[in-house]
Amino acid sequence: MGNREDLLAGAKRCLVEKGYTRTTARDVAKASGVSLAAIGYHFKSKEALLNEALFEVMREWGDELATTLSAEVEPGADGLERFAVVWDRVLESFARLRPLWVTQLELLGQVEHLPEVREQLAAANRDAQEGLAELFGGGEPGAGPEDARLTGALYQALLTGFLSQWLLDPERALSGREVAAALRLVTA
Repeated sequence: MGNREDLLAGAKRCLVEKGYTRTTARDVAKASGVSLAAIGYHFKSKEALLNEALFEVMREWGDELATTLSAEVEPGADGLERFAVVWDRVLESFARLRPLWVTQLELLGQVEHLPEVREQLAAANRDAQEGLAELFGGGEPGAGPEDARLTGALYQALLTGFLSQWLLDPERALSGREVAAALRLVTA
């Protein structure tokens, strides 16, 4: 690996260990074994490096989640049964990827002060919504792009909200079956 790749790898480790706002340029240089000046040379700023590292990690997580969620669901399962199975897989990913989720939520509190991060998160959010609609099911078979947009936005809102609850009190986080039961209650 070259210095640029080493810096990205070091930044990823720092994001996991320290989070976004507590990571310094010196932390990244030390974690990557590269000089402090290399950050400016390759990325222009620590923030640009951390942003690129964060979005790389998010893409990797998205790929992992897609693989996890695309595993077979019992044939004949209805929409809510499918949702329950897939949701349980999402919860399992929360535990495996806790540092990434903490960092993402940390960044949400910073977007007012980091317009470039806000733009990148908004774009990533749109991509995530499209992916979630595809993974969970974007409505009826043959549904159009508007159905996918609506369902993707709903899944994204559920994901973010339940993630917040899970980070605060994982013992009381709703299982897939419980979320499906709650959806049945509110749509009855």
